[in-house]
Amino acid sequence: MILRRFRISVLIRALVLAATLAAASLLGFAHISYMWAGILVLLAAYQVSALIRYIEKTNRDLARLLDAIRYSDFSQGFTTGGRGAPYVELTNAFRAVMDDFRAARAEKEEGYRYLETVMQHIGTGLISFDQDGRVNLVNSAAKRLLNIPHLRNINALETVSPELVEKLVQLEYGSKDLVKVSNGEDSLQLTIYATGFKMRGETYKLVSLQDIGGELDEAEALAWRKLTRVLTHEIMNSVAPISSLASTAAGLLEGIPAHEGPEEDAETMSDVRGAIGTIARRSEGLLRFVNEYRRLTRVPPPTLELVPVSELFKVATELYREEAARGGVVMTTSIEPKELELTADRDQIEQVLINLTKNALQAVDGVANPQIQLSAFIDSRSRAVIEVTDNGTGIVEEAMDKLFVPFFTTKKDGSGIGLSLAREVMRRHGGSIAASSQPGEQTVFRLRF
Repeated sequence: MILRRFRISVLIRALVLAATLAAASLLGFAHISYMWAGILVLLAAYQVSALIRYIEKTNRDLARLLDAIRYSDFSQGFTTGGRGAPYVELTNAFRAVMDDFRAARAEKEEGYRYLETVMQHIGTGLISFDQDGRVNLVNSAAKRLLNIPHLRNINALETVSPELVEKLVQLEYGSKDLVKVSNGEDSLQLTIYATGFKMRGETYKLVSLQDIGGELDEAEALAWRKLTRVLTHEIMNSVAPISSLASTAAGLLEGIPAHEGPEEDAETMSDVRGAIGTIARRSEGLLRFVNEYRRLTRVPPPTLELVPVSELFKVATELYREEAARGGVVMTTSIEPKELELTADRDQIEQVLINLTKNALQAVDGVANPQIQLSAFIDSRSRAVIEVTDNGTGIVEEAMDKLFVPFFTTKKDGSGIGLSLAREVMRRHGGSIAASSQPGEQTVFRLRF
């Protein structure tokens, strides 16, 4: 409709031009009036110029419309310029096209911002890179997980973990793998999953990263709890009757005078009393031992409250101040910021700190210039951390992986429950406990909330 009216407008202009030229020719060739013939020629020239401008203006506006679409520049405006009704309709059509493209672009940008917001806020790390390793997408979760401010090329992760880079590059589309990453003081168990896609002719690999260390710790803790329940149940069922019978037998023997009967019988009776007494004592000791381990399966859910770290440190240091003074141990504390608080169960965390401080005192026994430091701070991932550091004998490498395993201990008189209980408490707080040691230099136990 618009083009038909445009053609009619051009046709009318052409007919008027033809009529003007015809009239000029008639007046000139018939020698009627050369003046009017000249005026009509000038009028025809003006009409030709106006027709050219009319057509070129339409072409320019159409070219501007196409360029605006090509370069996504929808700020262009179109005016009629007083060229009549046909051009008004054409201008309105141009404006309608621009409005439609603006709406489509706004919808596209809103969708992109929505996806960008979702991608940046999900808890799973996402990294996308091309075949040359150039990264075109890395979300906030991946940056926090790997402790990096930005990432331009996947090979830059060599500083974090060469093994991780190798896995990311070699992992096939649709495959998953596990990789352990030690990043400074953190140790991560990452599960990585890769998929591929094409965009503008380029092939990209999209990799998701998730730390499953907490899930693995939970599964391990659950397995140990089940094992502990089974063991304590079976041991209690077997030992309790033995302890009871031994105590009863010892009581019965107490009623028999030792001097009655032959000398050989008296000696035998003495041996029997000793054997039964030993059985009773060891049975009672084993029952106490088993009851200690039952504590692992009975850690109550934490009652959370805001607890100043300074108060936790005060309890731990005051409790062992005299013992430390007798051994010449220098105990210091450091809190940054000084008003640092934890959302935790005060009693449970106090008990963990007391156990760690006691372990540190035992570790520095006999070393020159013994020192213990309790420190608290906010780490690079905005998490509260408490460290108990000593310069004792340290922990051998072979024992490091077993420190938090129930029943394992490096002490002659240890029960192997203190650190296991500490890990269970921290797990219930949604945190973790880890240790690092350089024998002969320092050992650090780290609580991360």
